[in-house]
Amino acid sequence: MSAPSDPFLPAASLEGVPSAFAATRDGIDALLRDRGLRRSTPEDTARSLLLGAVATARLEGSDLPAVVDDHDPAVELLAAGGGDAVARAAVRLGTELLGLVPVWSRSPLQAFARLHALAAAGSVPDDALGRPADAAGAARLGELARVVALPTEAPGLVVAALVHAEVATSGAFAAHGGMVARAAERLVLVVKGVDPASVVVPEAGHAAEPAGYGAALTAYARGDATGIQQWLQYASQAQARAAEASPLAAASR
Repeated sequence: MSAPSDPFLPAASLEGVPSAFAATRDGIDALLRDRGLRRSTPEDTARSLLLGAVATARLEGSDLPAVVDDHDPAVELLAAGGGDAVARAAVRLGTELLGLVPVWSRSPLQAFARLHALAAAGSVPDDALGRPADAAGAARLGELARVVALPTEAPGLVVAALVHAEVATSGAFAAHGGMVARAAERLVLVVKGVDPASVVVPEAGHAAEPAGYGAALTAYARGDATGIQQWLQYASQAQARAAEASPLAAASR
């Protein structure tokens, strides 16, 4: 991802990736344009962020109640201010996420630091909040922050997926790096105009297939083209599931 001309386009051009993401983008666009024949509302955004908090907390090991007969009691639990420390961190992250859009545009590194401070508050010492765990992690995060500021012809969905994988596999943060990675993916989807109102639920797309999620990140971490391709093929499917998990999709059923 360090090519000076277009850091994301080589990965976006791997075999099968363009068609996979084109199909996913078509589905998201159809959801935002047609589902329910109505515009999204602030309530839809708030619901999406809450659903995302539930999903990312589960992936992070939160002790939330299980879904029963298509009803998820964890949603009501978190909405009422309940849940363990991990779940509350996920809610805190969702609450402030969209406020970081201008920060991301100005300084992605500062946005990463704030995401980690929100996710890890109470689980690491205060002086470690927002700080990379070691020099190697800091270098990878700094390079990612540099390249996301460069122009690219790669689709926003691909950029979001690659940002997610880089943060998740870089080891930049000692705690809750996965939560930061998933929040960054959602943030990029907003910034890139894929989902301006943040009504799809990318975290739910990953939580629906946790084993596949872990395997795809492991493949990406190898750093070869095959591993990156595997991650991106997985990510296109996860982002399609994110659209299916949207409150807009639920409202039209």
